[in-house]
Amino acid sequence: MAFVSFLIPCFVISTDVAYSCQNADDFVGASAPGDIVIGGLFAVHSEMLHPEEDPIKPVIQNCAGFEIQVFLQTLAMIHAIETINNSTLLSGVTLGYEIYDTCAEVTKAMASALRFLSKSNSSEDAVEFKCNYSDYIPRIKAVTGASYSEVSMAVSRLLALQLIPQVSPASSAEILSDKIRFPSFFRTIPSDFHQTRAMTHLICESGWNWIGVIATDDDNGRFALESFGVQAMANNVCIAFKEMLPAYLSDSTFHTKVDHAVEKIVKETRVNVIVVFMRQFHVLKLFKKAIERNVNKIWIASDNWSAAVKISTIPNIRQLGTIVGFGFKSGDISSFQDFLRNLPEKPTENNKFLREYIMLLSVCAHLEYHDFQTCISSQSQDDLLENAENKHQIWRDDFLNANIEPGFIHSTILAVYAIAYAIKGQCKDRDCKDPSAFTPWELLEELKKVIVIDDDKEVKFNSNGDMSTNYDVLLWKEIDGHMQITTMAEYDAEKGDFIFEDEEKKKDFLDLKKVQSTCSQHCRPGQVKKVTESPHTCCYECVYCPENHYSNQTDMDYCYRCNNKTYWAPINSTTCYRKTIYFLTWTDWFAIFLLLLSAFGVVLVLSICVIFTKNLDTPVVKASGGLTVCYIILFSHFLIFLSTIFFIDVPTEFKCKTRQALFGISFTLCISCILIKSLKILLAFSFDPKLQNFLKCVYKPIPTVVTCTGIQVIICTFWLVFRTPFVNQNFSIPNAIILECNEGSIVAFGIMLGYIAALAFICFLFAFKGRKLPENYNEAKFITFGMLIYFIAWIVFIPVYATTFGKYLPAVEIIVVLISNYGILCCTFLPKCYVIIYKQETNTKSAFLKMVYTYSSKSAGSIAVSQVSLDSKSSSFRDTTADSCKTEKNSVNGNCHFQVPGQPLIKGNVLPKNVARTVARKRVSSI
Repeated sequence: MAFVSFLIPCFVISTDVAYSCQNADDFVGASAPGDIVIGGLFAVHSEMLHPEEDPIKPVIQNCAGFEIQVFLQTLAMIHAIETINNSTLLSGVTLGYEIYDTCAEVTKAMASALRFLSKSNSSEDAVEFKCNYSDYIPRIKAVTGASYSEVSMAVSRLLALQLIPQVSPASSAEILSDKIRFPSFFRTIPSDFHQTRAMTHLICESGWNWIGVIATDDDNGRFALESFGVQAMANNVCIAFKEMLPAYLSDSTFHTKVDHAVEKIVKETRVNVIVVFMRQFHVLKLFKKAIERNVNKIWIASDNWSAAVKISTIPNIRQLGTIVGFGFKSGDISSFQDFLRNLPEKPTENNKFLREYIMLLSVCAHLEYHDFQTCISSQSQDDLLENAENKHQIWRDDFLNANIEPGFIHSTILAVYAIAYAIKGQCKDRDCKDPSAFTPWELLEELKKVIVIDDDKEVKFNSNGDMSTNYDVLLWKEIDGHMQITTMAEYDAEKGDFIFEDEEKKKDFLDLKKVQSTCSQHCRPGQVKKVTESPHTCCYECVYCPENHYSNQTDMDYCYRCNNKTYWAPINSTTCYRKTIYFLTWTDWFAIFLLLLSAFGVVLVLSICVIFTKNLDTPVVKASGGLTVCYIILFSHFLIFLSTIFFIDVPTEFKCKTRQALFGISFTLCISCILIKSLKILLAFSFDPKLQNFLKCVYKPIPTVVTCTGIQVIICTFWLVFRTPFVNQNFSIPNAIILECNEGSIVAFGIMLGYIAALAFICFLFAFKGRKLPENYNEAKFITFGMLIYFIAWIVFIPVYATTFGKYLPAVEIIVVLISNYGILCCTFLPKCYVIIYKQETNTKSAFLKMVYTYSSKSAGSIAVSQVSLDSKSSSFRDTTADSCKTEKNSVNGNCHFQVPGQPLIKGNVLPKNVARTVARKRVSSI
């Protein structure tokens, strides 16, 4: 197959500098031979120097800013490989390594990756271009690294050309989980999705929703910011501001943007929580400036710098406030610490990083701890050679141990072991001392199913190539005057919960809640957020939940409605309450009062009944229509009083149907009987022959009562059958349910009352006609007055009933029933009882005859008597005259003349005594 070879370019920076790249081997930072070689990519230096010469040439420059923490990761990789080689894990197969410094630059990392792709055992480090790399054997089988996600993205795309497995212990960008774009990428840490979710969980648990975010303007920072933004939005956390700092310290705008970011933090007084997604050297610059401006906030650290000792040892770091971060879960690294103690005995010929570190110790040994660290980080490779001359080599055991970041060390060792276990799987049936025993893509397939034993636990890569390990929640605490990085809790990435070892650590977590970082004050239960003109949903006003709505949590976006009609909520309510059920109870004072009135009415009816029974044969009782009519009327009054009890207590179907029907029929019966009495009295004392003839035609007592009452019975029957009353729940009062009887049909109810009113009006007319009867017979006058009371009561009742609601609505009807019933009862029977009890001398037949005689004598002048007849078996007489007062024949000087058959002409306006007595006896007997 045809191919084209590419040579790794390596240019000389300076001929007198040992760190200059003379050839490809000079490019390697640390190496060791082995049957199978593993590559390593670590940002041991924080930046690559960029000369100011013009034009710029394609030269790989030297780097500056020695990173102790990353240097320790290279040592962790070397330690893991040496431990594996000294074990029986690979059964005689040795691992070698080639570790390169990326200087946190994609371009330099790409150059290293290009060498990884070069053909194995090729003297020219040539990378062959082929259409099919299935049988291609590169110089390395797998890669550990890189330190930053931006570098890993670029390198992984290049390594994917030959499907060389890449296992990163630090690159956490969520996009790297995409197996379509990064098919050969693995990592021994969770993705940023879990980290940003953990951060958001911490923010929500602490009650914060108004925060700032600062990130580096590179792929890692942008992807982390995007992931966090999604998580924050999903949890109602608002980002007040976002500041992006240049990814490279060599950027001319770096310091200006740092100043601008600090100024923004100072101005946003309500933002007390800042989330920082940056590399360690960026955070170092930011914090130094923030300390100068006396910034005091809560800082949430990403995994890049949450355990950075060089930041925790900044002078006056405590002035910045509280720092809480998320670091990768650490394991047992005691063997690595032993490795570091024996590090001075290690050879440095093949480890330029170790040589450089020793030289840095010599240059910076006289400085205090933080200045010593700053000195190490600030030396460029070129300056270091000059400063290290004539310096004694000094070793400091404490410095490396003090700068260990356990999470990164553990994940680096885990990455090496994952590759080793995959190699073990490939070497079961192969001679792996031969570099061509297997290809990288075969190792990739083995790596997907590898299981690693970590602290007696089995861990493996998921389908996205991630190891779902937990996070350590780190809290920076000042202990004995020094800032210590302590583990406050563990975050379970799968369950999304915090795990606390003891109450003291939980107390530290709860102390974070004391700090407020909100755009608006929290809305208490019973309130709801009302969004203002601000574009952020976290900026709002708190308003009370309206009536019939409630909220039972803080900062609710909406109020819940009390769905069930039997529940309600007042304004500013935190729950729904069961509505109070109202009805006119037996124990209600007003109901008791009305019942007493009804009971008194019943007693009055019974008393009248007793009085009339004892005086059965007296003229007053006989004049009242006789005992039978009185009993019927009194019985109807009794039923009316009885009907009032159906208006009280819990309404039921039976009560609703019974109360109106019982009242209507009873009242109709009462009015019908009184109507017959009115007709009878008017008939007895009427002198008008035309009126007498009409009254005789209509005066049919039993048929009249039955007919009038029967019509009401028919009305009520139709009402109960077709539109029957029923129990209704009235919700017109917000906090109550009024149990009441719905009449079913207002029309039927009106017809029933209208029919009673029509009968009462007819009765009123007849009674009014006979209002001038003799005093002891003057029932008509009292009946008239009783009907007036009835009309007034019910006329007033209609508007009152229509405008009244509530549990006392039945009481309104009870009152009008009692008034009308008392009015008719009292007007009908009390005058007669008064005569029976207190005027017994007038309650005799002779007294009645005398009274009627007097009335008849006085009435002759106003009424023309045409005929007088006594309907009796024994005797009768007639008084017949011509038409009233015939002026031509029977009138003398304007006086009416009367003539009784067989008698001489009677002149004048007064009947003779014998005629008056005859008329009187006729009236008494007819009544």
